[in-house]
Amino acid sequence: MDLVNHLEGRLLFAVPKKGRLQQSTLDLLSGSDIQFRRETRLDIALVKNLPIALIFLPAADIPTFIGEGRVDLGITGRDQVAEHDAQLPAGETSGVEEILDLGFGRCKLQVQVPEKGPLTDPKELVGKNVVTSFTALTEAFFRQLEGGELSTKIKYVGGSVEAACALGVADGIVDLVESGETMKAAGLKAIDTVVESTAVLVKSRNTNNSLVELITSRIRGVITAQKYVLCQYNIPRTELATASQITPGKRAPTITALEEEGWVAVSSMVEKKAIATVMDELTKVGATDILVLNIANSRTG
Repeated sequence: MDLVNHLEGRLLFAVPKKGRLQQSTLDLLSGSDIQFRRETRLDIALVKNLPIALIFLPAADIPTFIGEGRVDLGITGRDQVAEHDAQLPAGETSGVEEILDLGFGRCKLQVQVPEKGPLTDPKELVGKNVVTSFTALTEAFFRQLEGGELSTKIKYVGGSVEAACALGVADGIVDLVESGETMKAAGLKAIDTVVESTAVLVKSRNTNNSLVELITSRIRGVITAQKYVLCQYNIPRTELATASQITPGKRAPTITALEEEGWVAVSSMVEKKAIATVMDELTKVGATDILVLNIANSRTG
């Protein structure tokens, strides 16, 4: 198969080939009806129902491919985009443009030191050894601490950063923290945050492929469907104003008159995480027949 010819005319969409973002990304693609089969050990998969090719890359490399215009669209961590942008020459505009916060893969890039050690402030690491996979962000962080200078010795390691202090390689590290369990297990504590991160949909500033808008719309619909439920209930019209404040919906609740005089039916999108409290409040103001329905997909304003 002449792969170059097969990629001609297709939108190139970079997705993480492994790691903490991969499964949620694949679920998002499935929900967006992007149909593909990835052959074993191949890092390119042609989408069956749209002129798209998925390119499986390390999350850390995706901003580079996006920024140089080699691929049109990508999903990676905001931390990786920030690291890429921190390496750009002063005054240069990034070629990576964030389109959408995807809401999964939340983590923090944090300065960490031995829990039982004497260090409690990042300024105490100035001039010492710091190990990280995010050298550009770490250099920028310590350069700011030092007022433009950089005496802190920053060393790059690609993995197992949390072991650096225990092995005597570093006085502190800058590494990603999700739950904090790995950090605690390694005997470390966080003393500052460099960047807060989540998975993001990004595009190349150089792309003009019309499919970018379509895919963004589909992904936004899936994200909204995952975040919201549809709440339906009956309420006396006299209490409608109060109930509408409890369930304002994305734009406004949908209200339908019932055959029973003085009553209306209300349908409104509610954030999934708040639904139990919303149902309690609706019950207090006289709502009945409260139903909560999952949303399979959506297109909302």
